Amino acid sequence: MKTFMIERYDDKAGVRAADMPDPQVGADDVLVRIHAASVNPLDLKIRDGDLKAILPYRLPLILGNDLAGTVVQVGSAVTRFAVGDEVYARPDQDRIGTFAELIAVHQDDVAIKPATLTMEEAASLPLVALTSWQALVERAHVQPGQKVLIHAGSGGLGTIAVQLAKALGAHVAATASTAKVDLVKDLGADIVVDYKKQDFETVLHDYDVVLDSLGGETLEKSLRVLKPGGKVISVAGPPDAAFARELDANAILRLAMSALSFKTRRRAKRRHVTYSFLFMKAGGDQLRKLTALIEAGKIRPVVDRVFPFNQTREAMEYVEKGRAKAGKVVVTMV
Repeated sequence: MKTFMIERYDDKAGVRAADMPDPQVGADDVLVRIHAASVNPLDLKIRDGDLKAILPYRLPLILGNDLAGTVVQVGSAVTRFAVGDEVYARPDQDRIGTFAELIAVHQDDVAIKPATLTMEEAASLPLVALTSWQALVERAHVQPGQKVLIHAGSGGLGTIAVQLAKALGAHVAATASTAKVDLVKDLGADIVVDYKKQDFETVLHDYDVVLDSLGGETLEKSLRVLKPGGKVISVAGPPDAAFARELDANAILRLAMSALSFKTRRRAKRRHVTYSFLFMKAGGDQLRKLTALIEAGKIRPVVDRVFPFNQTREAMEYVEKGRAKAGKVVVTMV
């Protein structure tokens, strides 16, 4: 099968097209012919080796973390899917590789594609939709009337998180650049802070939850807008000891992660708020819940640009250079 893969880390020019053996299909797997996949910042971090301490992949490695496609084979123990089903998924972190013609995915990580979406639209969703769900529903337990701040509201994660928070009944604020304020308002944000004109921490206060996808100074400032008992959940800040325990990391790595997040956790504690790091997980059941919201018109994908599969490397460069105006970048195999 045709793929885009890497043979070594930290080699931007090393993402290349290559023929690889077709996947082996286990008893609980579905084999999916991929119609479309999306590009995530996670793909860039994996390519560059930034995550090799926590995600020790064996090279060569096929990149890609989102897919939409058609089931072409099912394992002997598969009960939920049949050949011909149109599905979408974020494969488990140990089984990535959606920049390819085929992939074998455990049935628990797959969901039927929303009927209202194209393959390209569906492929843009799994990673960011699952991240939004796990942050806002599982981790923050957002309730109607609570105040939620979403950073980078026009980004791949932000566009979905804003809509999910609104669907949960929250009062939603988001940050965005001047050119994207109207888009983020159209997605449902009650307040959009133009970060080119205002500092969000001087405008917003007494928030229950912040979803941070930027880290650094933005994360520090986010602590200041929370009310006592509030939570900041970050996908870009320093990993913490809880994440190390999730990974079942060794004692040295647990200590290292705890040290990395020590200053942030200490600042949070002084303000009587909490900080946690989130690394999303695959989950077909959660995708099915999200599908219901999508088909009810409460969440819609935002796709910036679609590249043909033979331009996958160019699609990654487009994301890396920040050229996307809003939402996700997708590659299509068709």
